[in-house]
Amino acid sequence: MTEAKAASIPLAVEFTGGLELLFSNQRKHKIAIPSKKPDGEPSNVGDLISWLCDNLIKDPRKEMFVLDDSVRPGILVLINDADWELEGEDKYELQPNDEIVFVSTLHGG
Repeated sequence: MTEAKAASIPLAVEFTGGLELLFSNQRKHKIAIPSKKPDGEPSNVGDLISWLCDNLIKDPRKEMFVLDDSVRPGILVLINDADWELEGEDKYELQPNDEIVFVSTLHGG
């Protein structure tokens, strides 16, 4: 069991701006994802996005969250309160207890 813990990264993930509707109407999630990809490389935010789509999203409208294997335009991603563009976007290597926030800036009318 200790090995399984060491092989995963604990993260806090939050969805706001309406995105929480895609994730069982729950804004905050405490999750753990594999610390490494199958090729041995460290997991990054791109891997987190894939994991969220495979494991956490319950709504069939995944296209409201992802487009071409990344978050849709109009979704702001914060890594520990900093814009992900400052951190390398989906290439940012996840660290234990990182806080990742997805904020939809899109509003229907």
